[in-house]
Amino acid sequence: MEDLRKELENIANTDIFEIIKDSKSFVGNPFKIDYDKTSILTCDDWKYNVGGIAQGCFLLAFYENDFGDEAVHEVLLLRALNPCAIPSDSSVISSRIEYFKEELKTAGKHRQIDQFTRFEFSCSGLECSVLGTFYKKPDGAIEFGADLENFYSPHLYKVYKPTGNYLRYIVNLRDTDGPLKPDSNFPIGTVRYSSSRQKFSSKQTKGDETVYMHTQDILGKRTALFGMTRTGKSNTVKKLIQATEELSQKSTQQTKPTNESFEENTKPFHLNEVPKKEVGQIIFDINGEYANKNLQDGTAIFEKYTEKVTRYSVLEKEGFEVMKINFYKELIPGLELIRGYFKQFGKQSDYVEDFLGINLEKPEDISEQTNYYRKVAAYRCCLKLAGFPIWGIDNIKFQGKAEGIDDQIIEGKSITPKAGIKYDQAILWFTQVWKNYRTWKYLKEYESKNGHEWADNDLKALLRFISQYRQPEEKGPINSYIKLKPLIKYHSPTSNVLFEDEINSKLRLGKIIIVDLSQGDPEIQNLYSEKICRAIFNSSMKNFIDAKPNNFIQFYFEEAHNLFPKKDDKDLSQIYNRIAKEGAKLYLGMTYATQEVSSISSNILKNTQNWFIAHLNNEDEVKELRKFYDFSDFADALIRFSAKNDKGFVRMKTYSNPFVVPVQIELFK
Repeated sequence: MEDLRKELENIANTDIFEIIKDSKSFVGNPFKIDYDKTSILTCDDWKYNVGGIAQGCFLLAFYENDFGDEAVHEVLLLRALNPCAIPSDSSVISSRIEYFKEELKTAGKHRQIDQFTRFEFSCSGLECSVLGTFYKKPDGAIEFGADLENFYSPHLYKVYKPTGNYLRYIVNLRDTDGPLKPDSNFPIGTVRYSSSRQKFSSKQTKGDETVYMHTQDILGKRTALFGMTRTGKSNTVKKLIQATEELSQKSTQQTKPTNESFEENTKPFHLNEVPKKEVGQIIFDINGEYANKNLQDGTAIFEKYTEKVTRYSVLEKEGFEVMKINFYKELIPGLELIRGYFKQFGKQSDYVEDFLGINLEKPEDISEQTNYYRKVAAYRCCLKLAGFPIWGIDNIKFQGKAEGIDDQIIEGKSITPKAGIKYDQAILWFTQVWKNYRTWKYLKEYESKNGHEWADNDLKALLRFISQYRQPEEKGPINSYIKLKPLIKYHSPTSNVLFEDEINSKLRLGKIIIVDLSQGDPEIQNLYSEKICRAIFNSSMKNFIDAKPNNFIQFYFEEAHNLFPKKDDKDLSQIYNRIAKEGAKLYLGMTYATQEVSSISSNILKNTQNWFIAHLNNEDEVKELRKFYDFSDFADALIRFSAKNDKGFVRMKTYSNPFVVPVQIELFK
């Protein structure tokens, strides 16, 4: 760590204006310049001397002219884009064609090309984007501005290719404080300009220059990873998790543990400081590659941090906590689980489809709540019949009839639901109501008095499930509530600690949570993910409102398109949109990985600060990407390079970086 500290201090003290003394780095002269672009003249010899000029590589343009006794201490930072036309191109092309014709065997005697023509043929134009300006302040400190305040006559500039410490200085620039400081950085990878990596490309360097990243660029920020499958997105996520955990450990080393309340250490930290509380991290693992050892790369987060990781699963598995809910209390999540379970089996019987379609949302209209509580009671009776352990209170209350009319005598007993009855009595009551639905006087006269039947379609579906009769007085019971038995494993009869609250508590202690959703139906994946995210968000918001401190919590979403709202979804109340838009003030960070930029809600994209872009395979995705930062400089290359041979090769833009940097991400070990 001390070696790293010294190295970064040397980078910070590098005088980038010294590069002009190295003539071997010279690549050409500008012949056209404006605030956004410049065109330079270069030649084959200069390109060879610097090891080639790859598309996307950084260049430096120095102004070589003094105004009297005053020197101009500024240099333009450029990025090589594409070849561009030069005035002599048309005549050179004509000469080349003539030369090729003379080289043909049928053209007669072979003619050697003269030296002047050879030089003319080797010259070419190169278009570059202007990324900003380095300049010296009066105190000698070097600053970087991400624009061009002024430019002079192009012929007085000379362009060089930075390497070694100069390149390391550039790629590790920060908007906030110049070159990064060592307190909270980690090596994310090395500079990589192109897919091809020939030997001569490193002619001017001893090796690829390390790119560092501030951990606090990640904490509380939104981070996106886009790229085709097997381009290294998961490896990058693991690197971010690893770096965050290392920073989290610093907080425990520098802050003595106490038994005091969570209100201590309320002062927010600034850049280059470590957080006062450990950082909690939660990974929503759609493919199971974080919770289980990955055979493709042989690594798993849970193996590296065994003591800190708790794994959760939607199914019973060794080494995993099972995420269960109380079906009696959490009506809507429970019903969603039931729907998700049946969906995997395709079309169901009509009485099952009717049951799955019931609505358990509580109506705002008080006049509709009598029927709502009847439905809730009937739904709970279905759970009791299926064998779901009761949640602690073997009592159920609802309005059996309207207008205070006494309830029917059932099997010699008067059962009055509004006074509170046992589940078995309620089951008997609902069963008799359905069997006598067409004969009881009150039920027969109800429609003529009220304009609608006593039971709506939802309640009828529940009565069928309870009684096991499709229609009143119908012979031959149906196999109804028995179908719910496989879902008992998702049920917890306790009413004390819900799994989402348990997860939230662990995250507040700086633990790493992995939620394995690999064996869940998409509906169940969405249900559990949203449920957990909402609990954490609400807890953080409550702390914020109550003026209590929040520790940082980082969310990681693999295959985010399965969970996030779609591109045109404008519902800002969705929890993922809320985390993206409001998470910063709550110390909630979000990292999401997926294949397509267009698959993510625009509300989330617009609030994303960190970007890691690997191989994209079509123009539609590149078109979306052009809207953000300076990714348009890499549009062509992102489609062209190979996903197979370039794993981990990304274009990276972080919160404090003033421009995109091409990086080969380091392998997680």
